[in-house]
Amino acid sequence: QVQLVESGGGLVQAGGSLRLSCAASGRTFSLYGMGWFRQAPGKEREFVVGISRSGSSRNYADSVKGRFTISRDNAKNTVYLQMSDLKPEDTAVYYCAARRLLNIDYVHDRNDYEYWGQGTQVTVSS
Repeated sequence: QVQLVESGGGLVQAGGSLRLSCAASGRTFSLYGMGWFRQAPGKEREFVVGISRSGSSRNYADSVKGRFTISRDNAKNTVYLQMSDLKPEDTAVYYCAARRLLNIDYVHDRNDYEYWGQGTQVTVSS
């Protein structure tokens, strides 16, 4: 069982930056690929970015490429999402997710992660 707790959301003006963190419980964090998803009001949850177990591979949604950066610190059981040049359309609840993976360099970019955090609200004003 993995518990995920996100933090770092908030209100920011367009063009601003935020860094989200996701802290995971347990001693096997390095066995899990991690992902960030978001869900805006009235829309389906969508994949934002994923990172492999090793941290060497990343996969970004086209809408955030060049603006968002994912990273992980396996020693701290934490994954980060650095968001820059934020736009009003980035407004959503952001969720951290974990999926056990065999391949250390594989990035899982589908919605069927095993564990999810409670979400953190990001609001970008124009």
